[in-house]
Amino acid sequence: MPGTAERSSPVVTSAPAAPRLAPPARTRLFALPEMRWAAAALGLFLAGLALQLAGAPEWSWWALYLACYATGGWEPGLAGLQALREKTLDVDLLMVLAAIGAAAIGEITDGALLIVIFATSGALEALATARTEDSVRGLLSLAPETATVVTAGGVEQVRPAAKLEIGDEVLIRPGERIPADGTVLSGSSDVDQATITGEPLPVDVTTGSEVFAGTLNGTGSLRVWVGRRAEDSVVARIAALVEQAGQTKARTQLFIEKVEQRYSIGMVIATVALFAIPLLLGSDLRESLLRAMTFMIVASPCAVVLATMPPLLAAIANAGRHGVLVKSAVVMEHLGTTTKVAFDKTGTLTRGTPEVAEVRVLDPAFSREDLLRLAAAAERPSEHPLATAVVRAAERAELTLPPAEGFAALPGRGVTARVDGHHVEIGAAPEDFEVAAGSTAVLVRRDGEPVGLLAITDRPRPEAAEAVAATRALTGDPVLLTGDSAAGASEIAAHVGITDVRAGLLPERKLDEVEAMRSAGHRVAFVGDGINDAPALATAHAGVAMGGAASDLTLRTADAIIVRDDLHALPAVIELSRRARRVVTANLVIAGTFIAVLVTWDLVGHLPLPLGVAGHEGSTILVALNGLRLLHPRAWKAS
Repeated sequence: MPGTAERSSPVVTSAPAAPRLAPPARTRLFALPEMRWAAAALGLFLAGLALQLAGAPEWSWWALYLACYATGGWEPGLAGLQALREKTLDVDLLMVLAAIGAAAIGEITDGALLIVIFATSGALEALATARTEDSVRGLLSLAPETATVVTAGGVEQVRPAAKLEIGDEVLIRPGERIPADGTVLSGSSDVDQATITGEPLPVDVTTGSEVFAGTLNGTGSLRVWVGRRAEDSVVARIAALVEQAGQTKARTQLFIEKVEQRYSIGMVIATVALFAIPLLLGSDLRESLLRAMTFMIVASPCAVVLATMPPLLAAIANAGRHGVLVKSAVVMEHLGTTTKVAFDKTGTLTRGTPEVAEVRVLDPAFSREDLLRLAAAAERPSEHPLATAVVRAAERAELTLPPAEGFAALPGRGVTARVDGHHVEIGAAPEDFEVAAGSTAVLVRRDGEPVGLLAITDRPRPEAAEAVAATRALTGDPVLLTGDSAAGASEIAAHVGITDVRAGLLPERKLDEVEAMRSAGHRVAFVGDGINDAPALATAHAGVAMGGAASDLTLRTADAIIVRDDLHALPAVIELSRRARRVVTANLVIAGTFIAVLVTWDLVGHLPLPLGVAGHEGSTILVALNGLRLLHPRAWKAS
């Protein structure tokens, strides 16, 4: 890792391949009953609409629409009745009643469309919840199921990792995952801790070093003293934090949901009064019912629902075409309210893979190409990430590598090999060899004499500085939250233009920092890519994942995913969200005006049903078309 004094490599020729973890069981799209009911309702609606437009007998498409009512409306209707038992009147029940009212006066198409909208919304919410639960289970599967315990008598026993006790001594062989949090008793190795800290390079560990469950041992054998039970390990705490954040994070609702109680109660009372009072005063039953149903149609919030959803869904579609997957309309709404952006470092502001940043020749007899060829030839048999970076640099320079003989490596000391008849050693450079902050210095020796120095680092993304500047213009000064060292974090922060740097953070500390910013009144968007970022992503108002190399849990937990790994998309989608919010506001004014005029007309005069339906449908179409303007490519370019 940046700033470490040692590095390790395979013991003899190559380390055992790391075990491939089976992906967590994923809830299939139609495994959920909500998805099946919503799909059935949509299919029935489309079939009924096709028959209606084709001029088929009225009974045929009415039958299909009624079946759509039954399949898509029973769940929200039941939910609304259950809420009513708890003395709460919600929009679910109101929408079902409005749909029934529409059917009662012959406008069944309108009602069926309303049913489909609500059934689909509920199904997507259920799917998102199930996928998050899948990811948490997948995270817990990072830790191995069994561990090799060394007894007091030196006997090795295989036990379930979940039953390890504090004080047990476990043996971890090369390529195995560490079964429990603990302290190294003996041995040395390199451990990939990216799942916990997010650091791009393996960490050299030796006697006294702390290790974490679920991290991957590299090339040496370790004996570890178990310091925590399985349920208390860092990886288990990450899973718990994600689950807790999902349960306690306030469910921010769209505008209509925020006022649903008052609107629902007011509409129901008004509808009942408009039917009952004239009837008590001697009016005709059919006339009173028709007037009340007309009121329910013109007062129903269809236009308000469409005033909100089409702009946000159009913005989602536009963002998707430009490489940003926004998971819901609520998320799109949240992005536009962001007042503080927090970035992870490794894999977010940086590429996430080590690269040779400097080749420094120490022997005048060598050129840069000679030094790189020599180092890459010796490193080629190694599977260490630093070795991979050296070989990759030589390949980019199109260098032909001579064969290496007698390759060997010792954990923490580096590699040796014979290249062109010379003994080559590559290992950690002494501290008096200075390189750029945040870089790992590798010294190359030939026949015992130092001939060159390689500086290896995790480079910033080329667009990071511009993207950070554009983000600052929209939301103010961003912050860097990372598990990496302070030196490495400060180097990257200076390069991209971030002044607020908080380094050395384990997952719960990242979460604490996000919560502190929220408590200070900020609406936080957190941008990350690793498993260790999942709790912060879940806690932020909007969690944004870099999709290129993000973990499964991160992609499931995040509210939005930058699929193409282009940070320019972050300020663009924030600005697009703000534009969508402006369109939503305009649409709500339009919809509210139409509803107010039509309701007033129906209350103080006599609103003909055809005119009421025309006004209601006209306002619905108007706001829908206004919202769909955000599908145009210029909407993204303007952002």
